[in-house]
Amino acid sequence: MAASLWMCRLRPRALKGPLKNIDNLCFKSQSKHSSSSVLVKSEIAQRKDQTDTIAERKPFYVLQEERLEQAERSVLINCPPKTNEKKFLKHLSSHGEINTCFFYESFGTYAVVEFSKKESIASLQEWTIIPSIQHEATVPFKSRLVSLKLNNPGDLSSVPSSIQCLRQSAIPINELVQRLSGADTIDQQLYKLTETYQLTEDNVRLRFLVCSLLKDIAAAYFPECTVKLFGSSVNGFGKLGCDLDMFLDLDGISGRKSKKTAGPFTLEYQMKRVSSERAATQKILSVIGECIDQFGPGCVGVQKILNARCPLVRFAHQPSGFQCDLTANNRIAIKSSELLYLYGSLDARVRALVFTVRCWARAHAITSSIPGAWITNFSLTMMVIFFLQKRDPPIIPTLDQLKGLAGPTDKQLIEGHDCTFVSNINRINTTENTETLEQLLKEFFEFYGNFSFSKMSINIRKGKEQSKPDVSPLHIQNPFEQPLNVSKNVNQTQLERFVSLARDSAWILQQDGMSHPLGAGAQPWGLAALLLPSASQTGGKGKKRRKREPASERIKSLLESLKNNKPNSANGNGKRNH
Repeated sequence: MAASLWMCRLRPRALKGPLKNIDNLCFKSQSKHSSSSVLVKSEIAQRKDQTDTIAERKPFYVLQEERLEQAERSVLINCPPKTNEKKFLKHLSSHGEINTCFFYESFGTYAVVEFSKKESIASLQEWTIIPSIQHEATVPFKSRLVSLKLNNPGDLSSVPSSIQCLRQSAIPINELVQRLSGADTIDQQLYKLTETYQLTEDNVRLRFLVCSLLKDIAAAYFPECTVKLFGSSVNGFGKLGCDLDMFLDLDGISGRKSKKTAGPFTLEYQMKRVSSERAATQKILSVIGECIDQFGPGCVGVQKILNARCPLVRFAHQPSGFQCDLTANNRIAIKSSELLYLYGSLDARVRALVFTVRCWARAHAITSSIPGAWITNFSLTMMVIFFLQKRDPPIIPTLDQLKGLAGPTDKQLIEGHDCTFVSNINRINTTENTETLEQLLKEFFEFYGNFSFSKMSINIRKGKEQSKPDVSPLHIQNPFEQPLNVSKNVNQTQLERFVSLARDSAWILQQDGMSHPLGAGAQPWGLAALLLPSASQTGGKGKKRRKREPASERIKSLLESLKNNKPNSANGNGKRNH
């Protein structure tokens, strides 16, 4: 019934703003125009293309399989500083046709080369030698991470390098603020932020290649295993430089399901037995972690964190620059990634608002890369999704509504938890909601600045507030493991900081001069003004802090500068709504 109601309330509509190409995980760039009439014409012209793009989107699992297959045909090559790209590609093409190649820097210069056929990898490895090193010994583990050596270095000593290395990390916040200040509207600012910080096509390729290299190591023990990505790398909300989350999937190993045989006998593998599934996971990760540490090229700082709620192996992969976490049989995490991918694909405003709120939170130390009592990016994403479900009309459906649209192949029960929801994005109609990102950003801060966190919990499965089942300051129900609170780590101090900053930000956006640029001086305005560091960045780290000043005092200089840069400025003494 819930699903049918959702289908009746929605109708196809072209989305506002630039829409990302879901296969490339990147937005189409949006042109700048000097007049509003040209902007409207441009938006109308884009609508047909955006509608066509929706129809071409692939289900999450199909896209992941394609990416993994792509990675199996790829190799990672450490190149000398002076490498001639033309000669480099000519040499490699002797092993087969090359589809793509790009260069980047991380503890040296590296190239990711994708061949059109997997046989080319075997040909390349056949001609790759084991290095001879004086006074040291090598571990003869062959992988698809190789080094390019010049047989006659003197021949290229005077030849300048022709390669261009692509950026693999996010730009500093001050550079971002400068870019956003040059936009024409707040909507453009949010899309520009997303386009700047999201994972690039090349970065995604590199992530899947590292995952594939780890699979080669694990396959030495479990030949039929797979290693899959989850989290920010694949859910559509990853920022350049984010960690690489992987899990070792052993469920696909043949023989796990009992088969009826016609004869009188059945053969079983003899295997070691342990006390529990958790104990088996710990033992497997311990061995794989040791193998990564001892034999994995470029893998350093290996930590085996086996007593955590979800046991994992943590390490740094120097050739890619990624911080990596490897877990085992974490299938619910994959479903969470698929759900976020689905939500981000339904409407371009979802990703833009999530990227913006995450960036705003990081700029004001609401989130942190260090584990602790801070709000996590996942919790913030759940809060944005819940807020968009609460709009009138809603921008995205609830999880229960997505479950109602599921087909027979979508039904999935994992460890007793119902993880069923529709995977075919084309079965979900788009929303009638036409609110701009500027409106949504203001309303987001108003919504959570006045939310009753002391009494209510957030539930994206139902799309409505529910009474809190415990005394946690912030309660966000896990969408699949429903008894769990994904924000259980957050303490009262950090929640109060979030609420206070949300109220401050809502108030700032209401001020005169905040909704449009003021002249050619590129003075921070709109979203750019919200990302400026302020005295509000006082976190609870055990020390006694000075009482926070009102927002009007802390941003007085900012507002004064805006007034001074605006001709005939009106008096902007706005009041903040609590």
